[in-house]
Amino acid sequence: MSQPVGRVPQRRNARSNRARILATARQELGRNPDITLEELARASGVVRRTLFGHFPGRAALLEALAEEAAETLRAAVARGAEPAEPADRALARFSLSMWPVGDRYRMLLALAHRDLGAERVAEILEPARVRVTAIVERGQRDGVFHPHLPPAVLGAALEGMTIALLEEVNTGTFEDDGTRTAVATLIAAGVPEKQAHTVVEEAAAEAVPEAEAVPEAEARDPAEAAPRDATEA
Repeated sequence: MSQPVGRVPQRRNARSNRARILATARQELGRNPDITLEELARASGVVRRTLFGHFPGRAALLEALAEEAAETLRAAVARGAEPAEPADRALARFSLSMWPVGDRYRMLLALAHRDLGAERVAEILEPARVRVTAIVERGQRDGVFHPHLPPAVLGAALEGMTIALLEEVNTGTFEDDGTRTAVATLIAAGVPEKQAHTVVEEAAAEAVPEAEAVPEAEARDPAEAAPRDATEA
């Protein structure tokens, strides 16, 4: 009996082509949000038929990127869960773990509400929002963070600041490895500046390197992906 089409494993070249297209899309969409799929196929080193075989249209490509981002975000949130540590340390580690994810998918910021819709964006960010709200709530209860705003509201403000800084990275006016943003996050939450720097330095010293923090297929640069084969699907 023949195996159902949906269960037939993709050939290695097909999988590598798909990964290369997504990796190239992350880069090229950041440079030009209106890039056509034909231009993206050329940049990926595949023929148009190959790209459309994986992604029938722009919406399918963006949804694949969104799901990839959501999966990476969920993994980063899970890695950063240490309920027993002080809230300022937890928030620093959370911010540091989120930065590589945000940096890798910052091109989605320009496309999010226009192409994905507010509900899809909220769905992607939900695990991070739940986590940061819990950290802020604990920090306010322990007197580590200022209680001037409700936890969810302060968490939303911190998220907005991080997104704004990622957008500045997009424009080339700001560079960061995540530590400057983490310090700014702690200060915004009410941690004294000197203490914020110390906490972030300690957390950064124990941070997981970016290459280990994202799945292998995501961490690879398009140029380092499988050998180009414009004829394979």
